[in-house]
Amino acid sequence: MIRRRWPRRRRNSIPGLDITPQVPAGRQLIRSYGSGQFHIAADIHQGSVLVFPDRTIAWPVAEVADITLDSLALMSGGEAAVEILVLGCGPKFQAPPEGLREGLREWGVVLEWMDTGAASRTFNVLLAEDRACAAALIAVE
Repeated sequence: MIRRRWPRRRRNSIPGLDITPQVPAGRQLIRSYGSGQFHIAADIHQGSVLVFPDRTIAWPVAEVADITLDSLALMSGGEAAVEILVLGCGPKFQAPPEGLREGLREWGVVLEWMDTGAASRTFNVLLAEDRACAAALIAVE
């Protein structure tokens, strides 16, 4: 039987691969969610939230039926400069309210609609890419 000997590699000869997203300091990275709350950056927020790259505010929405253009008025331009809104509709996917996508499009905002878990992860990726984004997240238990 012939045994092959593979050349030994030096321990530090190949650089490691770090897949941790690099998020600039002060950004609102969503660290966890559940039990009706969100851990965002260094703070804990109870209930549903609107998350912008630089701040998080309470959002008085508990279910999909409560979502209206008025409840998302902060996305309509001005200082927010949101191009992509990632909306987490709760623990399970539900269809968005009729007319919501079209109304946001008139404001120049693209709606990405998904469950809250997927929306939290997607927002973090967009944040790491330094995109003009926001998240509207319905709290889940």
